[in-house]
Amino acid sequence: MPARNILVINCGSSSIKFALVNEEHEPFALSGMAERLGDADAQVHWQQDGHKHSLPLPYADHSVALAQLLPLVEAAADGQLLGIGHRVVHGGEHFTAACALDHSTIAAIRATAPLAPLHNPANLLGIEAAMSLFPSLPHVAVFDTAFHQTLPEHAYRYALPEPLYREHGVRRYGFHGTSHRFVSQRGAEMSGLALNASSWLVAHLGNGCSTCAIVDGQSRDTSMGLTPLEGVVMGTRSGDVDPNMHSHLARTLGWSLQQIETLLNKESGLLGLSALSNDMRTLEQAREQGHVGATLAIEVFCYRLAKSLAAMTCALPRLDGLIFTGGIGENSALIRSKTVSHLQLFNLRLDETANASTVRGSAGPINAHGHPRVLVIPTNEERQIALDTLALLEA
Repeated sequence: MPARNILVINCGSSSIKFALVNEEHEPFALSGMAERLGDADAQVHWQQDGHKHSLPLPYADHSVALAQLLPLVEAAADGQLLGIGHRVVHGGEHFTAACALDHSTIAAIRATAPLAPLHNPANLLGIEAAMSLFPSLPHVAVFDTAFHQTLPEHAYRYALPEPLYREHGVRRYGFHGTSHRFVSQRGAEMSGLALNASSWLVAHLGNGCSTCAIVDGQSRDTSMGLTPLEGVVMGTRSGDVDPNMHSHLARTLGWSLQQIETLLNKESGLLGLSALSNDMRTLEQAREQGHVGATLAIEVFCYRLAKSLAAMTCALPRLDGLIFTGGIGENSALIRSKTVSHLQLFNLRLDETANASTVRGSAGPINAHGHPRVLVIPTNEERQIALDTLALLEA
């Protein structure tokens, strides 16, 4: 039987990331992004057979962009496109695994939109456009939050009055679940361990960052909460701040709720600390040149990350390894080294040669001999979404 293909779609409010994933081949047959949708300079970029292509799509919406992709996808799949997997950020408590999309599941995703007002409505735009263009194919939703539905109640509940949880769903949900799941599985494979008998700490580090404690293949705690703002320092997000920050800024500076939300989500984190950039590559270069703000941003980032990882060990029966992933986790030897230096109480130590050479898509152990396992594993959320989609279609 020919190897099967799944089209993976990840829609934002003005963008579509896509990848044609073949179950047997690691490189994507086709991948790319449509961006600035709705604007005069909207365009789609894609890579295929080692070549890069671009096409302007002035004022195109999600439907127009997907319609342009349709012949490309069908040609690349050679008639073997089995279904479409959609990334959905928030599944609330309703979705604990991938699910087939129909009128009832779409309604449930729409009902969850208040928990992710910036993400779920955009995800739904792509789902509805794709279902109208590919009506004969099965469509599957894969949720960022689903992997974390195994958190015990003492890990996901906030210390707030019961009705806020029971009636309004105010609890910790966690995100980046597809990535955490993928790399913990790879970590077990690389280490010769059974996934259902392994315990991992994972640091997913990109513009958004989160940590996770994974026991026997299940999430037991994670740093993000009700929204992706909770937790460690990120590119433009503050991570944890005093919960009374909102009222303090409103009372002393007269700021509106919208101003405060913009501050914490778009103007803080590495960007806010450095007053320079949210890109770690830029900050590392500036640090080498003595930039005070960049140096501070990196120090705070690594210390807060190490604190979060240390806290996650409360959920582990033992530590089989620490995994770094995501754009920063996979490529910044400096961040890995500085973070691990704060975790000496756990006897973690890096082989600096291995750490320096494990970048740009390479994977492997970077721990010093005789010390607990530390791995760098490139994440592949698109492949995990495709595998989840195939598993559901088989079932």
